[in-house]
Amino acid sequence: MASPRIALFALEALPNARAVRRFVADHADAIAFVGLSNVERPATGGLVGQVRRHLVRSGPGFLPYLGVNFGLPDLLRPLSPLTQRLAGSIGTPEATPLAALCHQLQIPALRVDDVNGEDVTRAFAAHAPDLIVAYHFDQIFSAATLGQARLGGINLHPSLLPLHRGPVPTIHALADGRAEFGVTVHRLAPAIDAGAILAQEAVPLPADTTATRAAVRLHEHGRILLDRVLGDIAAGGAIPAGRTVPVRPYRGFPDRALLARIRQEGRLLTDARDLRDALTLSRRV
Repeated sequence: MASPRIALFALEALPNARAVRRFVADHADAIAFVGLSNVERPATGGLVGQVRRHLVRSGPGFLPYLGVNFGLPDLLRPLSPLTQRLAGSIGTPEATPLAALCHQLQIPALRVDDVNGEDVTRAFAAHAPDLIVAYHFDQIFSAATLGQARLGGINLHPSLLPLHRGPVPTIHALADGRAEFGVTVHRLAPAIDAGAILAQEAVPLPADTTATRAAVRLHEHGRILLDRVLGDIAAGGAIPAGRTVPVRPYRGFPDRALLARIRQEGRLLTDARDLRDALTLSRRV
């Protein structure tokens, strides 16, 4: 059976940038359109509102993590034509921002302020994808939106679900201190990281791994699992039933107490190596 036509949704940031770009390049013929989440969308209060909430909840110690993972890649993205020329990486998919890569590959792309809004509905109607794939996406699909794809949807999540549901699972895995790092591909459901598990693997990481590098590594490893699941879907003509597990508590952004404990235990959310990686996303790998 032919591969399903994919509607890919992603928030491009340091954790997933190179992996999701490679995924797009490898599956270009099967991608109907790409939805790029607008991290500064008005519904979240914009950039200022989000930073204010993070400061209230997590304190200023959380800002370097946000800057390295999201702020710097977003700030430097418009400069990518220059930085690619300087790095000699023009034409390299992993070094090309998603919007530009989609343009090169003639894949329709749209900025998503509301995944359940009219713009996305129009994209589904125009391009008729069979399957939704979420790859580090920060918005929740409604049942109605999931129903616009004939097969439904799947999501890649960088944790061993049902552990560490939520937006920053590697921070909580680091805080738990039991080396419970891994990646899961699961069915999308109109709830956060709660669908049936389709594939899952633990991923051993070095003892000095930061939460940032863990997220990068898990998104890279997750692409292998994602390709495997897509092969199963193509072979069977449907998303497999998967394995249903009890839903564990949601783990949201860290509060000040959790960050203080992580620091006291000598663990790091990010470091100079992560900063270098954020600054050099346009280099050739």
